[in-house]
Amino acid sequence: MFWAVTATTAVDAEEKRFTLHADPALVETGLIKFLLPRFSMKTNTRITLSDTAEAGAAQLVPDGAGGQEVLASGAQVWSLSVPEGDTHAARFADWLTSDIGKRTIASFTPESGPGFTAAADRPVETVALDLSRDTTEGVSLSLVHCGRCHVIGPQNRHNSIGSTPSFGLLRSFENWQERFETFYVLNPHPAFTQIDEVTAPFDPGLPSPIHPLSMTLEELDEILAYVATMTPANLGAPIRHQ
Repeated sequence: MFWAVTATTAVDAEEKRFTLHADPALVETGLIKFLLPRFSMKTNTRITLSDTAEAGAAQLVPDGAGGQEVLASGAQVWSLSVPEGDTHAARFADWLTSDIGKRTIASFTPESGPGFTAAADRPVETVALDLSRDTTEGVSLSLVHCGRCHVIGPQNRHNSIGSTPSFGLLRSFENWQERFETFYVLNPHPAFTQIDEVTAPFDPGLPSPIHPLSMTLEELDEILAYVATMTPANLGAPIRHQ
């Protein structure tokens, strides 16, 4: 199959062009036929749509390895890979991820199936914590890894750093789960925290200022399961201004 969107002048068509191979299932939805003329009209770029993944063509495929995620529909994501040095295909990638590109994607209504969004705007799935699991291990790990700075509970109420928030206080925040899941990138933790197979080793020139905290993602999951069962700290009624 050969399909092209032509520019307004022959000169521009010769100077601005690239070949795109798109996922046949994506083409079938009509989205590609909807997007390409709009991009071409704005940029005077000729786009040749190819059935095959020929050399030198940009690739818009499901979960493309090494590509940039640009489209999503339900749980499916499509990535765009641009040949090195192809400035026109790169401009198409920039357009797809721009505000106007995102609005254009979202405005397309397929004849059947879910609609499309920019990949960056797709809903983020949250993983529900299993509150039925035994949290004994989570309590122990919290005390070992976090108890030297944070109050975990009555067990270490007098052995923590008073200026750090307690687990009960942290649990009262609306985004407590996100805070715990990503604590190792929130200051001051990066300076002394290592998560196996996640964080990079300490810079030899910037060693940990204290005894390093080292844990696995499985251990962090146990701590999360424990914190999920905690009663949030009662901070009292909001301050009322006269």
